[in-house]
Amino acid sequence: MAEIHLDHEVLNALQEVMEDEYPLLLDTFLCDSEERLRQLHKVDDPRQLVATAHSFKGSSSNMGAIRLAELCHQLEQRAQDSSLRGIEQLVGEIDGEFAIVRQLCEQERQRFHC
Repeated sequence: MAEIHLDHEVLNALQEVMEDEYPLLLDTFLCDSEERLRQLHKVDDPRQLVATAHSFKGSSSNMGAIRLAELCHQLEQRAQDSSLRGIEQLVGEIDGEFAIVRQLCEQERQRFHC
């Protein structure tokens, strides 16, 4: 099964609810995600890592970024176990997935304006 980077059913539902505010929602998600990603790179406290990964997971899930939410969940679980081994690799995977999601959100935003 192909990985779902962005669930268009979720986006369509959000677009119906948000109407004209939908592009703002996409922008807010991208901006918040970039900040959370910066935090993930800086954090060395497991509790703070859990909190940041958890909030990133929630917003990703709400926006239909399935794979991104899954990776954040893995990071949250690993940080809860206080095992920070391999965290850098997981954060790197989150980086890569967010780059894909960002591009898809920007395409979605352009599609909305057409």
